[in-house]
Parts: sequence; structure tokens; C-alpha cells
Amino acid sequence: MRIYETTHSWITFGLDLRQMNYKSWMMLGEAQSKCVHIMWVPLLPRVADELHKVFLAKGALATTAIEGNTLTELEARKRLDGNLKLPPSKEYLGKEIDNVVEACNEIGNKILHDKPTNLSIDDIKHYNQMILKNLPVEEDVIPGEIRKHDVVVGRYKGAPPEDCDYLLEKLCIWLNTEFKTSEDNWVAFGVLKAIIAHVYLAWIHPFGDGNGRTARLIEFQILLSSGVPSTAAHLLSNHYNQTRTEYYRHLDLSHKSGGDVFPFIEYALRGFVDELKKQIDLIQGQQLMVHLINYIHDKFKGKDSATNTRRRYLALDLAEYSGTITLQKIRHITPRIAEAYAKKTEKTIKRDINALREMELLVKENNGYRLKREIIYGFLPQTLRQFGE
Repeated sequence: MRIYETTHSWITFGLDLRQMNYKSWMMLGEAQSKCVHIMWVPLLPRVADELHKVFLAKGALATTAIEGNTLTELEARKRLDGNLKLPPSKEYLGKEIDNVVEACNEIGNKILHDKPTNLSIDDIKHYNQMILKNLPVEEDVIPGEIRKHDVVVGRYKGAPPEDCDYLLEKLCIWLNTEFKTSEDNWVAFGVLKAIIAHVYLAWIHPFGDGNGRTARLIEFQILLSSGVPSTAAHLLSNHYNQTRTEYYRHLDLSHKSGGDVFPFIEYALRGFVDELKKQIDLIQGQQLMVHLINYIHDKFKGKDSATNTRRRYLALDLAEYSGTITLQKIRHITPRIAEAYAKKTEKTIKRDINALREMELLVKENNGYRLKREIIYGFLPQTLRQFGE
């Protein structure tokens, strides 16, 4: 009999899905549907690349912020782009972001080229090593190596050190063999598997430091290898960070309840679905903007005079403006519009506005004007055409 069977009897490597409530099953189905939706969304390469960077920066910051990183989203994005220099006293905060980004990119490239589906104990150790690389740690912490001492996090004591290797090996075997399903449900069960892996690694707590970040990297790998789009694979970390108190409360309850993981699963799924909805809204906004820009260019096809070029620029720049804008402010909406109207009178602006209204690109509303974005909603009821308004 191993020591953990007495001290951590809830670590059983078993999951009776008949006990999972209908809400969680419905959210799993919704999560899969939304992931597939995102997967097949057509986007311009530059737009897709920008969204990838946005959510990579958000995910890297989220998984470190849970552990105390105080950088902002803007700073995390600058760090990702190589444009953030920090004073020596804060450089470790940037390094934490660097390590997560490097690990996520390595996982993504590995899955893209090798398409692995299994998790190994070597993977787990490697992720911990990457997470802690070049960061200050306690003397008894060796990045990537199983701890040889007891650890206590808050009031929770990790599994006995002499059992950690055994527990990790058993966890990998369980995840790789028991979470098999048909291709139709691959994403849904991948999400479930990722959440379970996260909880179990938190229970075992095999390393001297970086266990939470390592657990979230494992979660990220499983999500990606299960077909979850890269942008969506960061959303669970975002949810945990945004609801940090609930995150720790549910982790605490999961072992105090004797290993009942279903409340944590429901908590994680609810946040994942909510984050997916917000991501889809953002992606749809990007799609609609692309279609709107193409529509504007199409309306000016064959109209290459200086006047029409100026009007086309005005329509395109108004596409980036949210809400209505007064006649007086139109002249200064962007630098290129300010330059185009620098030597023009207000009458010219009015003529251009009227021309755009005749082309059904612009509408007058209250005391200003706005681009007629709803023109590209071909199949939506009129009451739902609210994009950008």
C-alpha cells in the first residue's frame, strides 16, 4: 500500500460520468459546437495572426497573473512583440511571460507537425522546466524535477514526494487510455480531459514550484491536440484568472469533498463557454469589417478620380469609427482625411457626405452620420442588425 492512499485517498483515477449533471453535458456540447465554429471561420491571414497574438498574450498573462504577475495586458502584448523593457527589479515578470509564450509555441508547433495525442511524464517535467527557466526559485526547487520534500500551498499539502513519480505515470496512463471517444465527440471529451488533468496535477503537486502554470500548460496541450483552435485553447486560463477566488475555492472543494470534481468541471465549463461566446463576437466583428471594406471598394469600382478616391477613403475610415460623428468632426477623423480636406471648404465635405448617402453607404442619424454597416447583413432580421451601432 502506498502512502498517498492514506493521505490523499481522493486521488483514485476514476470518473463516473453518470454523476455529471445535465448542465455540464449541455455546456460540453456547446463548447464543442463553438470550437468547431471558430475552427472553420475564414479570416485574412493578417487578421488571424493578430488574433493569435492577442489571445497568446492574454493566455500567457492569465496563467502567470494567477500566481501574482502584475503586468498589464498591454505590457504582456508589448513583451510578446519584443517591445517591453523592464527595470532589473521587474525583469522576472517579463521572463515569466516569455517562458509561457515559448512553451505554448513549442506545444503548438509540436502538435502542428507531429500531431501527438498522448501525454507523458517527460512532457510534464519538461513543461515545468520551461515555466521556471531563468527564474528565481527556492534552494530545494529544481525546475523539471520531482520534489523530494513536502509542500504546503495555503492549507493544502501535496501528495507524498515518494509517490509523485508513480502518480504522474498513473495519471498519464489514465488520461491516454480512458478518455477515448468517437471523432464526432473528440473536442468535447478533449475539453473534459484537459480540465480533469488540471485538477489532478493540482492535487498531486509534484514540483517544488510552478505547479499551477504546469497544470495549465498540460491543459493547453490537451485542448490543442483535441482540435480546440489555438485562440480558444487559452480561454480556460483567462477564466481562472478573471475568477481567481472561485478558481481556488473550487480546487479546494474538489479535495475536501473526497474527490468530487464535478463542481470544478461545471465551473470551468461555464467560464469556457462564456469566453468562447466573447471570442466568437470578436471574430465575427473582424469578419464583418473585412466584408464591409470589400463592399466599399466594390461600390467605388471603376471610380478612380481624385474626388471619388477621397470619398472612398472617407467611407473606409468611417468603417473604423463606432457610432455617429458630427459634420464638424469628420474633417479630423483620421490623419489622411484631415490631409484630404485641409484645403477644402465645408461645402466639399457636405457634397461628399451626400454622395455617400446616395450610394447608400452613409446614413444621417440624430445630429451626425454613420456608416451603414447593416447593409452587409443579408439574412438577418432588421431588428438584429446592430453591428457597430
